Amino acid sequence: MRMAVMQEGTDLCGRVDKAAAVRRAAAGDREAFEELMDAYHRRIFAMVYSRITSRMDAEDITQEIFVRAFQGVRSLRDPELFKPWLYRIALNAINDFLRKKRLRSIFTLFTRERDDGEVPDPIRGGSDYLERKEFWTRLNEFFSRLSPSEREVFRLKFLDGLCIREIAEVMEKNESTIKTHLYRAVEKFRRESDLSGFLKEEKA
Repeated sequence: MRMAVMQEGTDLCGRVDKAAAVRRAAAGDREAFEELMDAYHRRIFAMVYSRITSRMDAEDITQEIFVRAFQGVRSLRDPELFKPWLYRIALNAINDFLRKKRLRSIFTLFTRERDDGEVPDPIRGGSDYLERKEFWTRLNEFFSRLSPSEREVFRLKFLDGLCIREIAEVMEKNESTIKTHLYRAVEKFRRESDLSGFLKEEKA
């Protein structure tokens, strides 16, 4: 249930949202849905790419996300919840892809003969490439030490830019639980002195 103090035309974080476009899209207006795609495509693609790391796969998954959203927007009861609803669709699509990828990997272990071909040289793109690669390597190592919930909350907050209320909607948990997961993840991050230092260098 929405809080009474929330003003019409603002999203869960108090920003102006796309409620009018969502209402039109739910009524079958394709142009309105294209407006929503223009507004959210970059952020959804960035969210997918940060978890998949293959641009081609990320583009395919992003397209699938918006196809699912277009097919389901008429069933969205509250237009002001479009953003967390869309992010939930994105998370489900990402998890579907990763699940299928794991199954393919397991199948490959039992069916493919050992490949003794050359390993591509990863050192390409100069020092900037190497620095970014090092950052993501360290960040993924950090993620591996978080619980699944802590990892997803941290990503949604700091990589995807969602607020606590939106994260709660996306993960279908109450805000207190989200705050607890976020607090634990941030405390663990602060103890990662090497990673914290690297982030400071990135901002400089």
